Amino acid sequence: MSTSPRSEKPVPGGKTVKVEFDAGIAWVTLNRPEKRNAVNPTMNNEMLPILDALELDDRCGVLVLTGAGESFSAGMDLKEYFREVDREPALKQAQVRRAAYAWMWRRLINYPKPTIAMVNGWCFGGAFTPLVACDLAIAADEAQFGLSEINWGIIPAGNVTRAVAQVMNHRDSLYYIMTGDTFDGKQAAEMGLVNKSVPRAQLRAETEALARKLLQRNPTVLRHAKTAFKVVRDLDWDTSETFLSAMAVSSRASDPERGRQKGMGQFLDEKSYRPGLGPYRRGE
Repeated sequence: MSTSPRSEKPVPGGKTVKVEFDAGIAWVTLNRPEKRNAVNPTMNNEMLPILDALELDDRCGVLVLTGAGESFSAGMDLKEYFREVDREPALKQAQVRRAAYAWMWRRLINYPKPTIAMVNGWCFGGAFTPLVACDLAIAADEAQFGLSEINWGIIPAGNVTRAVAQVMNHRDSLYYIMTGDTFDGKQAAEMGLVNKSVPRAQLRAETEALARKLLQRNPTVLRHAKTAFKVVRDLDWDTSETFLSAMAVSSRASDPERGRQKGMGQFLDEKSYRPGLGPYRRGE
């Protein structure tokens, strides 16, 4: 554990993950640059408690996931995650792989705070899972993406294929799964894998601007809004209507800053803002 230069409160982290805070943003960096930030068992074991800690840390309003050096992540570490694990008993193999799924998908996809993937470079194979699990994603134009599993004799497993099918269209998904070809950040944006692609020199500033925009919004409503979206996309219309009504009630009842009341009052009574042009004034 290290200590933040801005606070005496302990900062979660480890040998393979670095966490830095900056005015409401937690920058979580996969930190194995010599291995292109390939995910190994140590990283899996460190990420889950880090995510748990940041959920309760008021210094984290928005979580940004990125990679050290020139890569986001090259996917799973072939030696440590596959070859060495393959020598272990079946139950041990299952345990190691379960630790990866725990943070890369289950924890991130349901994370209560807004999450942004900042794809600064290489993003291959298993890295697609946490990329898609994050709420939003911005890539460098120069970033390189690839589903190279077909080139070394396996399929994109570990929910990678499911992640790709979630956000990319049918034809593009199958093309890159079946060929193993690479594509860049601009193509990733065109296919819906990321929200936006910008030159690498602008990537951090663009990501920070998006995080700051999210920090201006009501965190309780944000949490309910993104949870509602992720649930209703798999529901029929009638069930969706019932669920969304319940979520709206829950959001209003659990909101300590009474955002609905403030927003409507500022718009209808004070006429001090327009909802289509920005958020209501918080903290009043």
